[in-house]
Amino acid sequence: MAIRNKKKPLINRRKGPREAGRESNPFIANEFKEQDTWRMFRIMSEFVEGFESLRGIRPAVTIFGSARTPENAKDYQLAREIGAGLSKKGFSIITGGGPGIMQAANQGAHEAGGRSVGCNIELPFEQKSNPFVNLPVNFHYFFIRKVMFLRYTSAVIVMPGGFGTMDEFFEVLTLVQTHKIDPFPIILVNSEFWRGGLEWIKKSLLGSNYIDKDDLKIFRLADTAEEAVKIVTSYYKYKKLL
Repeated sequence: MAIRNKKKPLINRRKGPREAGRESNPFIANEFKEQDTWRMFRIMSEFVEGFESLRGIRPAVTIFGSARTPENAKDYQLAREIGAGLSKKGFSIITGGGPGIMQAANQGAHEAGGRSVGCNIELPFEQKSNPFVNLPVNFHYFFIRKVMFLRYTSAVIVMPGGFGTMDEFFEVLTLVQTHKIDPFPIILVNSEFWRGGLEWIKKSLLGSNYIDKDDLKIFRLADTAEEAVKIVTSYYKYKKLL
């Protein structure tokens, strides 16, 4: 009786074993676990490219916010004014490079004649860099992109947004709280949007002693572009740098 050989997985010398008829794992995090050895080279190359591209942009301010904000929204115009105001003070503007709030901030920087940086991320669904970015840098990995958001920034402004914005906000809070990075202005814009979340933080986190009272001083609130720009410039005692 003939013994049938079990079908062996296909081997890609650069990527390791994979299933027959399958080019890549649609879930990037899972694909990372399958191909970690070779992916280390891509990770290193992304870090090098990011550092080389952005090392000359200081002083800079990173602006986070929703990709879904329409151009006729109040928050869009507010982000645009903040981007312009900070650019006129000599700051580069860093965003995720996509639509919505990111585009608004880049647009303001572009219109003010400043440096408009877009750290765009590759996603399973297409996301193109917005047309107001004049220094684009593309990333495959979220964690490398997040390093670049903070590596060269002098302040972070957080506009209304969804899960991605909350992730970025709480990560920067954690880094400052744990002294992993030097403190700098963290500004939440649109106090009405943040009210419920801040009440929950005070009641559930502070109320349960999961954070200290002083942790609430890590960030500030602002409702106008002028307030946001003033918080940043006052912190550094900057006058116009351009």
